[in-house]
Amino acid sequence: MSHSIAIIGAGRIGTALIGGLIRSRIVEPVQIVATARSEDTLSKIQSQYGIHVTTDNARAVEQSDIIILSVKPQNIREVLVEITPAIRPDQLILSVIAGITTAAIQKMIGQANPIVRAMPNIPVVVDAGATAIAAGKGVGESQLETARTIFSSVGKVVVVRESQMDAVTGLSGSGPAYIYMVIEALIDGGVKMGLSRDVATELSVQTVLGAARLMQETGKHPAVLRDDVTTPGGTAIAAIHELEEHGLRNMLISAVETASLRSQALSRLLVNGEE
Repeated sequence: MSHSIAIIGAGRIGTALIGGLIRSRIVEPVQIVATARSEDTLSKIQSQYGIHVTTDNARAVEQSDIIILSVKPQNIREVLVEITPAIRPDQLILSVIAGITTAAIQKMIGQANPIVRAMPNIPVVVDAGATAIAAGKGVGESQLETARTIFSSVGKVVVVRESQMDAVTGLSGSGPAYIYMVIEALIDGGVKMGLSRDVATELSVQTVLGAARLMQETGKHPAVLRDDVTTPGGTAIAAIHELEEHGLRNMLISAVETASLRSQALSRLLVNGEE
């Protein structure tokens, strides 16, 4: 990719993107400039990746073809006020800011720049993220593909409508928290039945990782894969009955729904100032 990229806000997600872009050789380090408030943070990032760094957001924007907004939602207005004079109409803006629509960003900057909204989840820090991207008004196919290429450097990417981003937040955005709870419960179950915590942890983590990878590589429906390990009168069917009895499936569905609705409420609060 020949484009230069400004990452405004080199926190966990921003830094993960820097690493992913460089490891995948999508761009060279000299094509990236990152910003942060802390000089110490920038010094560490520069030392690790060899990119350009600055505390001046506007300066970073002036030097770049693509702007990645990766600041906290409560800071977005302040940052946009700072960088708007430096934004050119031809620059592609990618936003990973939860709850802020592309239309809201366009309104804040007073320009019709092409904006792609993205919702990555925390496993991007190990290049195993799930990211949904949505095109704002005026985004062309090549610009959407550029966004897909950038976020593919840190995991899987899907394209959705922007109206579906709250559902994405409830599923993959918050989803790692649900899975961590499942893993923690599996560990405790193993300990309860006599395994050491170290052994229970290793088995639980690998079981979840392996189950996900098997589904990903075979493309089989999860119900089919579940049946593959469920023998008549065996241990798995007895456990499945217990899980159904206690409503595991309904609880997870409700968790996604609740998180999605909360995302909608937070979006209204961020944009309109009221839930």
